[in-house]
Amino acid sequence: MTATPTRMAARMTAARMTASDRRNQLLEVAIDLFSRKGFGGTTTKEIAAAAGVTEAIIFRHFATKQDLYKAILDSRCSSSDAADWFSEAQQFMDANDDEGLFRALITVIIQCKREDSRFERLMLHAALEGHELAKMHHNQCARPFGAQLVEYIARRQKEGAIRQIDPNAVIFAVAGIAQFYAEQKYLHQCADIPITDEAVVDAFLAILMKGLK
Repeated sequence: MTATPTRMAARMTAARMTASDRRNQLLEVAIDLFSRKGFGGTTTKEIAAAAGVTEAIIFRHFATKQDLYKAILDSRCSSSDAADWFSEAQQFMDANDDEGLFRALITVIIQCKREDSRFERLMLHAALEGHELAKMHHNQCARPFGAQLVEYIARRQKEGAIRQIDPNAVIFAVAGIAQFYAEQKYLHQCADIPITDEAVVDAFLAILMKGLK
């Protein structure tokens, strides 16, 4: 079958891609498909077709579909945005700024759901499928920072700044209310929620600080 001009142009553009650009393109296409169909429901053949390449090209960059999936997680955990967030959070902890820290945490959770909903859906699929990479992502990204937060809260409790509640429960309270709101609004796309993100952050923070102080 004769290739259409559009397909020919796409192949010519694809051929001009550097190895780095090609890898990034495959990651983006894979994120889109994994977020909609899950790991088990997405094939490398589908990824190749969506990217306008052959499966051989995919396996040139990623030995297996599992490696492609892991590369997506690694790219998110090692991104400059994640590094900036951890640095900002550390500054709040160094300054004993409880309110600033919790505001930043609530804000970034909502922001991630709003601005990177594809990846958030991908992680939900991974968790529902019981995929080991969901645990890997948690252990690689969330768990280390969670441990820092627990230590910080325990220290602030000893200093009398935060009431005596299990530090782990405090983390679940701070993160949980933000995640539930953001999932409803941006993952389940409940457009009729009559409140802005900014107002939600202020309200959640007021509730938390009143309960913790």
